[in-house]
Amino acid sequence: MNNVWGILVSIVFVIVVIGVSKIFERFGKEASRKFIHIVLANWWLIAMAFFDNMWAAAAVPALFVGVNYASHKMNLIKVMERGTEEKEDTLGTVYFALSLFVLALVTFGPLNNPLIGLCGFFVMCYGDGLAAVIGKAIKSKQYTVGGDTKSVAGSLTMFIVTLIIMGIFFFYVKTEYWIIKSIVVAVIMTVFEAVSIKGIDNISVPLLTSLLAFLMI
Repeated sequence: MNNVWGILVSIVFVIVVIGVSKIFERFGKEASRKFIHIVLANWWLIAMAFFDNMWAAAAVPALFVGVNYASHKMNLIKVMERGTEEKEDTLGTVYFALSLFVLALVTFGPLNNPLIGLCGFFVMCYGDGLAAVIGKAIKSKQYTVGGDTKSVAGSLTMFIVTLIIMGIFFFYVKTEYWIIKSIVVAVIMTVFEAVSIKGIDNISVPLLTSLLAFLMI
């Protein structure tokens, strides 16, 4: 029964986040998109509180793979899609849900350690999300990778946020050399975020982060 409640609470949570994001739409489409991108990280805490079955945990992200794809094609959930001021048109929102589906299926299933999935999901949402926000808010040197514009401030934000998340994780699970491992993961993920283009970081960042967390504990 907890799994059923988990699915219901999850759907309500996503709907509320999307609804609240409309407040940020006044600052532009990208503001509402990044609000959703960052705040949805907290869904993983709901998942850990309710789910004890990998299929139940993966059901919500599986649903939103389809919803996000339909929204991308038909602009159904406008606050989630890029505005006309954005030149880039990617499947980033679909990749977001797809990576979450994989993480839920694997870490609630065979690995039986949702904390590993939490690392990947939090680094994607908080690290990558805040990197974009702060990268635009603070003037710093910019660089271009595959047509995507990045900034030093954004990359530094990605590094710091990832370092904090991984530091807490490695310390909590009592991993040896946790500081060094946290720095290594932060460096690797900052580089991957920098070179990932066309929204593919929504897959590469969470999956690789979780893989490194699994290998280093």
